[in-house]
Amino acid sequence: MSERVAIIGIGATQFRSITPDVSYKELMFEAAVKAYEDAGINPRKDVDTFVTCAEDYIEGTSIFDEYVPDQLGAVLKPMHTIPGEGLHGIATAFLQIKTGRFGIAVVEAHSKASNLMTPDGIAACAQDPVYTRPLRLNSHFIAGLEMNRFCHATGITRDQCGRVVIKNRGNALNNPLAGRAALVSLGDFCSCEPVSCPLTELDIAHPVDGAVVVVLASEAKARALSKNPVWITGVGWCNGSPNLEARDWVAVNYCTRAAEMAFRMAGITAPRNELDFAEIDDTYSYKELQHLSALRFCGPSEAGHWVESGVTTTTGEFPVNPSGGALGMGHMYEATGLARLYCAVEQLRGTAGKAQLKKASRCLVQGWRGVPTASTAVAILST
Repeated sequence: MSERVAIIGIGATQFRSITPDVSYKELMFEAAVKAYEDAGINPRKDVDTFVTCAEDYIEGTSIFDEYVPDQLGAVLKPMHTIPGEGLHGIATAFLQIKTGRFGIAVVEAHSKASNLMTPDGIAACAQDPVYTRPLRLNSHFIAGLEMNRFCHATGITRDQCGRVVIKNRGNALNNPLAGRAALVSLGDFCSCEPVSCPLTELDIAHPVDGAVVVVLASEAKARALSKNPVWITGVGWCNGSPNLEARDWVAVNYCTRAAEMAFRMAGITAPRNELDFAEIDDTYSYKELQHLSALRFCGPSEAGHWVESGVTTTTGEFPVNPSGGALGMGHMYEATGLARLYCAVEQLRGTAGKAQLKKASRCLVQGWRGVPTASTAVAILST
């Protein structure tokens, strides 16, 4: 259990709002080929275990495992599907390698959101079927309620949430994968069409299609195959209750518990001082601020001042979502956190191009599964 685990290969497709020219299998295949080339491996010979992250309701297919092996090169190999966030898949593969029985693991997640005809109906299936689902509350309406409560309790303003949108969609202009990059002004934000007060269209990370594949390896394999491995020094996760009536709508404690698990494993006691940047969930603009405080980077009300004063910009003291986040790259269902991880690995390798930070040697990546879940995963990466 003492051997370290590293990321030795990453691959991703372009993230696009619609992909009528390819199937989800072709997206997965493209990302996998890139990841295997990056890692310098042959999946049929070298990979010991495969993990894919997908939800049958979203895929429209029962037992999704059966539709995965061909395009990943996983035929007749151990593999399983996790109905959870992509970073849960990373934690799973990490633990598998830690057992000493597996040397190389592959994690895949994807989105074919443009195929979904009734996304609100699918999301509603995650709600309590007796007390909540009959109310016909869609996810954005629930997010609007939470945003209103969170901002009221912490003093965070609409303009501060707007700064998150401006920052992240602007950062995405320097990310060639991003599917939702844009120059947004505060005026654009203030005049945007409301969805669920105070939530507007610009507060929401809109879906895109795409796929991400990550190759993990034991320390021995990583040192033999890679010149610049990125080490996973800590992982943490927490899956709380999806019941809306039984949660704290201000402090997302499940995120704090997941972070504390990862910090303990990585030996981190002062995350703000020991980490260089963070890629965290921003499915909604206020979520970036809520997660910043839950991850112990700052206080609840301080998060708004951070984004307003430029602390979280790419040239600030603590960059947050230099990739553009989900607001700028697009929301990818189970692959959203894995997309954050992909961009974090590029930063640590020094290959992020125009988005490259001046200092990037240790970071945190966090993913959240979305409304109405209390499900999140955290990973600490280091060079």
